[in-house]
Amino acid sequence: MTKMFDSLSKTIKGYLSYRGREGQLAFLLHRLTGLGTLLFLTIHIIDTAMVYFYPPLYEEAIAIYQLPVFMVGEIGLVFSVIFHGVNGLRIAYVDLFKPNRWRIDTQRKAVRWTLGISIILWLPLAAIMTSKFIENH
Repeated sequence: MTKMFDSLSKTIKGYLSYRGREGQLAFLLHRLTGLGTLLFLTIHIIDTAMVYFYPPLYEEAIAIYQLPVFMVGEIGLVFSVIFHGVNGLRIAYVDLFKPNRWRIDTQRKAVRWTLGISIILWLPLAAIMTSKFIENH
């Protein structure tokens, strides 16, 4: 068990100490948004299963999800899904159709475009979700 934590610690230190640019940002964001989406889906499957197995627990979970911290997290989740999808399309496109474009200069531009497109797609949704949040609280 200690060996696993040592390995994890070494990995995290490596991520934080490497001073890459757009490539490292895309790598880390892709991993974090994927893990965030996976965490959400896992919780969603478990709490939805509670409808069948233990309805009072499901109702309690729904009440917890309406707390402000979860509402803000939901706005972040939307960005995670959008960025993960757009970045995944960028990676798949280059891998499948333009493998010769795996050069630093073209990927720096591509990562900037990916982040820009993700933010442009996310901002209107975040505004709508924020207005609904303010309206309900």
